[in-house]
Amino acid sequence: MDTKDTLDRIDQAIIDVLRVDGRITFEKLSTLVHLTPRPCLERVRKLERRGVILGYGAIIDLQKVSPGLSLLVLVALSGQSGRAAQKAFEATMLACPDVHECQLISGHFDYSLRVRCRDMEHYRVLSESWMNDAALHIDKLVAHPELASVKRMALQP
Repeated sequence: MDTKDTLDRIDQAIIDVLRVDGRITFEKLSTLVHLTPRPCLERVRKLERRGVILGYGAIIDLQKVSPGLSLLVLVALSGQSGRAAQKAFEATMLACPDVHECQLISGHFDYSLRVRCRDMEHYRVLSESWMNDAALHIDKLVAHPELASVKRMALQP
């Protein structure tokens, strides 16, 4: 964002309220941020058009919908893998329904994944298929099963 696109205190207040309650009425939102409903609606629409607000959704307890394991998986690609391997890896993660999140990160690992599996055997088969795919150039996978969720933001991009 350039200078003319910076968020003012009212935009930030709108974001703070919507982060907690995306289903709030515009009347209630406008009261909380000290605007009348019409300008409040216009600000929300502007934040949506600018890509600041990416969407709205329900927070689902995945354990109740489909019991299983949530894992944080750290992935290191081989040192000489290059951009083609990154593109192949990212395409594979985008196509995999078991991968709920994938972030390119810095440090000893290249990617952080949030993976949902039925059980450890399901994860073993999945990770083995990735390791055996030469196009992905995976050097190392480290999985950390989620024991409990301590804090979860309402909606993250």
